[in-house]
Amino acid sequence: MTTMESLIGLVNRIQRACTALGDYGGGDNAFSSLWEALPSVAVVGGQSSGKSSVLESIVGRDFLPRGSGIVTRRPLVLQLHKTEGGVNEYAEFLHLPKRRFTDFAMVRKEIQDETDRMTGKTKQISPVPIHLSIYSPHVVNLTLVDLPGLTKVAIEGQPESIVQDIEAMVRSYVEKPNCIILAISPANQDIATSDAIKLAREVDPSGERTFGVLTKLDLMDKGTNALDVLEGRSYRLQQPWVGIVNRSQADINKNVDMIVARRKEREYFATSPDYGHLASKMGSEYLAKLLSKHLESVIRARIPSITSLINKSIDELESEMDHLGRPIAVDAGAQLYTILELCRAFDRIFKEHLDGGRPGGDRIYGVFDNQLPAALRKLPFDRHLSLQNVRKVVSEADGYQPHLIAPEQGYRRLIEGSLNYFRGPAEASVDAVHFVLKELVRKSIGETQELKRFPTLQAEIAAAANEALERFREDSRKTVVRLVDMESSYLTVDFFRKLPQEVEKAGGPGGPGGPGGPAASNAADRYSEGHFRRIGSNVSSYVGMVSETLRNTIPKAVVYCQVREAKQSLLNHFYTQIGKKEAKQFSQLLDEDPALMERRQQCAKRLELYKAARDEIDSVSWAR
Repeated sequence: MTTMESLIGLVNRIQRACTALGDYGGGDNAFSSLWEALPSVAVVGGQSSGKSSVLESIVGRDFLPRGSGIVTRRPLVLQLHKTEGGVNEYAEFLHLPKRRFTDFAMVRKEIQDETDRMTGKTKQISPVPIHLSIYSPHVVNLTLVDLPGLTKVAIEGQPESIVQDIEAMVRSYVEKPNCIILAISPANQDIATSDAIKLAREVDPSGERTFGVLTKLDLMDKGTNALDVLEGRSYRLQQPWVGIVNRSQADINKNVDMIVARRKEREYFATSPDYGHLASKMGSEYLAKLLSKHLESVIRARIPSITSLINKSIDELESEMDHLGRPIAVDAGAQLYTILELCRAFDRIFKEHLDGGRPGGDRIYGVFDNQLPAALRKLPFDRHLSLQNVRKVVSEADGYQPHLIAPEQGYRRLIEGSLNYFRGPAEASVDAVHFVLKELVRKSIGETQELKRFPTLQAEIAAAANEALERFREDSRKTVVRLVDMESSYLTVDFFRKLPQEVEKAGGPGGPGGPGGPAASNAADRYSEGHFRRIGSNVSSYVGMVSETLRNTIPKAVVYCQVREAKQSLLNHFYTQIGKKEAKQFSQLLDEDPALMERRQQCAKRLELYKAARDEIDSVSWAR
């Protein structure tokens, strides 16, 4: 295979692969850009200008639908692949990737049926292309796009906008700078009225991308010829004009073989008194070789940009493959390893949230620094230690015998009643931290990119983590309640030992309040308002001291029982359960979304394609 054939064949294979993978333009990614960077040939002409016959002559096969009016109602992307001699010719459609057509009459029928599937059995058109590949030793490597014929009026069954719709569709192809325009014009009509030339002039005013093709030379009036056009005097293009003699309708009706038709075409030009001197540069075979040679020069000029786009595509694909994750192994050991790695990835992100590498862990400190102190301040001690309640509690504690010096039972009941209020803030702190941890589990699962492939495993990890957090919460709740109960079960003696000393200082022997003193007779002071106020004040001071203690110890208990355990053993129970599962259960945990699996397969195919294309371009470039 020559370097030219290698280049064109390579581009053809890339286009074919892009087509099969859906990367054939219209998008804003590197894949669509690569498709548009690859040169192709758009066949443009008015209805009944002979477009189909030109294409069949290039292919050497009778395979396109025929009829009156608009026959081509969808773009046909035709990719020709030159094969080695001895290989049977066959065709493949993109929408039927596993089916090979060796009967080209069936190819024609499938084109018609696929058109009808999209447009119905009407004269409507559709911009959705049909993709057909033909593999034959009798073709050159080319990509040709057969477009609906340009028309001037809408016929019955077509919308009024059909003229504009067809032109807009054709323009969407020929406006691209890498599109080579094959402008088909019938020789038996004035070139000045050619729809194809008119459109080509608008999108390619310099004429460097346009190849003019004159059909129906044999149908011109006697005594006339098309030499002014073919020799560039009527309308000059930078590329040469090529004359074509298609099969007559009688030949088509008789199923004249394309090989025979090509021989007749060669004989026509060789023996024509008008075109004999141009015979070597006329005919469908020459046109195919001319297009192939031009494509080779265009491709050579585009190699740097094509290589750049391929490298960009490879980078995007590798990034997406990393995002999607690599395929899962089938053996149980590898699957277990994958599951444990995914769990560790989640656990790592969860710890980053707690330790400050990611946001969220600071909310736990907010519970201790804001919510807990605020809850402690709101406890109803004012009501519990009001003068009326203190009198009531102390009197009830004395029973039928009043206290002698200090109302110890009254103190204890007031203190125990006050300390019970601490249960609420303590348990609320536990619940608040539990809520934060659950939220961090949810966020961590969502942020573990590797887990997004496996919804079942996500759910299992979430359930296991939340179950563990519930256990930690219960342990933490028991611990903080014990802290409160411990304060109630044994009071700080040193605090209260000061109280009798303060009484003696106020009324010791010989003092104003001592025996024989003026206050000796004021035993009733024990039940005075001032006495009860002092009791309430003493209890309030003690409760305040306990509140400061619990404000420091409750966070320690919560962190120890919940946060520390979550960091160290959040999934320990899950690991134990995983070790007991059977091999088939691993596969169930690693059941991916089918759409994601399909996407990975597509990416892997693209990656393989573009890497092979890059290597092949490099090898062809070095061979120049």
